[in-house]
Amino acid sequence: MPARLAAVLFGTAMAGLGVVFALEPGWRTPVRLIAGVGAVLALSFGLRQHRPSHRGPWQLLGAAVVLSVVGSVAYTAGTGHSLPGTVGTAILLIFYPVLAVALFLFVRRRTRGRRDRGGLLDALTLTCGVGLLAWTFVIGPRVRDAGLSDADRWIAVAFPVGGLLCLGMLARLLIASGRRLSVSGWLAGGVLAMLAADVVTDLTALHHDLTNLGVFGRIPLYAGIGIAALHPSMTELTREAGEPPAELGRVRLALLALASLVAPAVLVFQVGVDGRVPDLTVIAGLSACTFLLVLTRMAGIMASHRLALARERGLREASAALVSAADADEVAGAVRKAVEQLLPADVPHRVVLAMAYTEPEQLVSPEAAAQSAQDRAAGTSARLVATRDVDWAVAVRMTQFNMVLRCPLVLADRPTGDPLVGVLHVGAPTGSLLGLQRALEVLATQVALALERIALSEEVIRRNSEAYFRTLVLNTSDVILIVDDEDRVRYASPSAVHVLGADPVGVRLPDIIHPGDRLRLADVLAGVRKGATTPEGLDFRAVGRRRTEVMLEMHCRDLRTDQTVAGLVVTLRDVTERRQLERELTHQAFHDALTGLANRVLFADRLQHALARGARDGSVVGVLFIDLDDFKIVNDTLGHAVGDQLLLAVAERIAGALRADDTAARLGGDEFAALVENVQDPGAVEETATRILAALAHPIVIDGEPLQAVASIGITTTPEADNADELLRQADLALYVAKGAGKNQWRRYQSHLHDAMVARLELRSALDHAVNEGSFLLQYQPIVDLASDEAVGFEALVRWHHPARGVIAPDQFIEVAEESGLIVPMGRWVLDQALHTVAQWRRILPRTRQPYVSVNVSVRQFREAGFVEQVRASLDFAGVPPQALMLEITETLLMGDDEQIWSDLAVLRDMGVRIAIDDFGTGYSSLGYLRQRPIDVLKIDKMFIDDMVGDDQQFALVRGIVSLAQTLNLTVVAEGIEEATHREILAQLGCPLGQGYYYSAPLDATEALTWLRNPQPIAA
Repeated sequence: MPARLAAVLFGTAMAGLGVVFALEPGWRTPVRLIAGVGAVLALSFGLRQHRPSHRGPWQLLGAAVVLSVVGSVAYTAGTGHSLPGTVGTAILLIFYPVLAVALFLFVRRRTRGRRDRGGLLDALTLTCGVGLLAWTFVIGPRVRDAGLSDADRWIAVAFPVGGLLCLGMLARLLIASGRRLSVSGWLAGGVLAMLAADVVTDLTALHHDLTNLGVFGRIPLYAGIGIAALHPSMTELTREAGEPPAELGRVRLALLALASLVAPAVLVFQVGVDGRVPDLTVIAGLSACTFLLVLTRMAGIMASHRLALARERGLREASAALVSAADADEVAGAVRKAVEQLLPADVPHRVVLAMAYTEPEQLVSPEAAAQSAQDRAAGTSARLVATRDVDWAVAVRMTQFNMVLRCPLVLADRPTGDPLVGVLHVGAPTGSLLGLQRALEVLATQVALALERIALSEEVIRRNSEAYFRTLVLNTSDVILIVDDEDRVRYASPSAVHVLGADPVGVRLPDIIHPGDRLRLADVLAGVRKGATTPEGLDFRAVGRRRTEVMLEMHCRDLRTDQTVAGLVVTLRDVTERRQLERELTHQAFHDALTGLANRVLFADRLQHALARGARDGSVVGVLFIDLDDFKIVNDTLGHAVGDQLLLAVAERIAGALRADDTAARLGGDEFAALVENVQDPGAVEETATRILAALAHPIVIDGEPLQAVASIGITTTPEADNADELLRQADLALYVAKGAGKNQWRRYQSHLHDAMVARLELRSALDHAVNEGSFLLQYQPIVDLASDEAVGFEALVRWHHPARGVIAPDQFIEVAEESGLIVPMGRWVLDQALHTVAQWRRILPRTRQPYVSVNVSVRQFREAGFVEQVRASLDFAGVPPQALMLEITETLLMGDDEQIWSDLAVLRDMGVRIAIDDFGTGYSSLGYLRQRPIDVLKIDKMFIDDMVGDDQQFALVRGIVSLAQTLNLTVVAEGIEEATHREILAQLGCPLGQGYYYSAPLDATEALTWLRNPQPIAA
């Protein structure tokens, strides 16, 4: 059933019920029920039919109807019975706030997002005027009626107060609705009729002479609510209203004037009728309230006037800026500044100006400037739309706002025939946008004029510049051709002769192109004629001047429908030099600059492809990591230039040892790699490693000097792994093992290598934690005078107190500490702790028996910047003289010709610190540095001492070392004395000092002090 027909039928039925209600008093209760149920049904039907955006206010109206019907029936049924009457009265009292809340929710929906303080003040003013009348004629007499109990008096007052509350909300709703709505009229008529009936009922109860005027009860309310719900305009009541008119209407002004005159009229009435004013206090109070409301309203009107003046001034300034704007950028800037002036200060906002021909900064998209037929019909009217409903390119810039004010830029009689120039979008808080609509429409007209003026100017400039562009085409280095349907060149720009060596007009385009590219050209031309676009970077070969081959980049557009062209427009650009440069850059990106081998990136790419092929055909892929042994010595001793020549020669030999399908690569520094693919047996990969070692076995002559390039190789193959990362990791592990096994050999990856490496990494992690936590301890082994068996010093030996493995000897973690660099902080701690301990001993022992302490220093620690100053600071902090410290270094530190090392040793020795060579005879063993360098002590390694008893050769070697030291005036300390025989032989040979388990195992600081006081040799 159509909604309008349903409204007519419902109104007719309600009119009939009203007549029955008036003529048949006995039928009033059923009529009330029927009318109430009908109103609820009509409201439900209207909600389903029209689907308003918010159902809550309408549902509350339905609840109010139910409360009214139930309360009326209960009140009528309770006549003569206190309980039902009381319940009915309570329900009827609840009805008023429910109805008021429903009207309030309508007000909120109509005014959502904006502040209409003027409408609120007007509604309060009207309510004050009516409230004074209600007090004078209804509420006041009840309050003064001595015959009423307190409860009856409060109930009698509550009903008129509830009616006033509903009247105030209704006035606020009517003011907020702005333009007249049919639904507002029906709803207002129903509420006003109900309030009139309530007034008639109250007056009847007071004077008993107006009985027949209130017989219709609340049926008009039910009728008004039902018809309003059925009317199609009911959805407007929960939508946001537009900006209220700035001026006051005649009806509204008349109502405000009448409300203001109520107080003096009531005052005159009471004086004329009773000769006194019983409600003087109330009249004075409400008069004061009305005066304050009117005064506040005037202040708001003045503020609105000032805002209007400010906006007028802003529009004038914007008009001046738009008149002088020379391009779209300046127009956009003027618009942004104008909107900023039109909005209140500090209001966040965003302006997007979308038009058809501006720069990307202002042009969001051509779609953003498009409008529907409805928008064009609206002309220049600004409309408030949800952000989600505008073009996406605008919406992404307005995400912080819910609503956008959209104003089309429209001009009539444009040369193009389309009146739409563009669209102006302003995003801001909704309340601010509502007050901006009219001003934005004025601004939009000025912007449209400015943009049209600029467009016309640009069109004039464009037409005047055609000769200029024609000159550019004729003189450009690019070749521009027009090709007909038979692929024959109909037009060629003058640059064609320079690029192609001849005029191509009349020649078929395929005949210009290299024969190998003609089929591809035919496909491209056919595709363009079918609507396809030319791919980017499409190159063709051609013969240019002097019969040389040139590379041409081609772009093609189909302009056969353009009468001025009528063909394919082909643009050719000579990119020969650019492509050559690109090839060179690509080669540099994937090849090593020094050797020309593949680099790490290209090696990884080829490995991925090799693995894919191996997975398809079942072949084996092998990876070899090749690392030159002791290459750093070549760089440090012979220089980097020689090192580069050596790397180049090694690269040639590695590449020569591979097959044509294999790949040689330099990964960096002295690290190489080889990729062996398409083999059936992993043994073929091992054979490749053997060939590489054999190729490197022959000396490489550089500048007339032969150099030996020794390498270690780690091997892994796809049987051990099936992805690139795993292969590279396994090859690295195998290389590590090969180096540890003695270098100049290859090792194949085995699964236990991974476990060993994981254990090593765990050890390194635990060692790092131990360094931070200080989980080390020092033990001291006595250094004894072999002649007197008295201790002259102690060697400080570090131990690691592992939380799970207990005390760990240094041979299990020193190498890891060296690799990771943890040896530096560890060595610093050992030095400080040893000096602290020896300082305690020196304070306790007599001056004649104070020992020195010997501390081992690694190569990495000694090379650390500031090592000498660190030793000096540690000595000063501990309060130990330099003569009480001996530093033990290895022969590795003395390799090469590093003047800084020798200089630091000399400084330490000048300080008084003694320098000892540890494990002498096991390393570099050059007599030159013993004679020329600042060395004080030689320590003979334990392996010489162990074998000298039964081995004459070892005995002679030890004797020679002792004799050499005596000749060079160096002190000798023999390590590893574990038997009395060792001590006797060394004493006979003239070795002054020794240490070992024969005298004592390593001791902690307290045990060492006890041993000093009572030395006792112990057996190993």
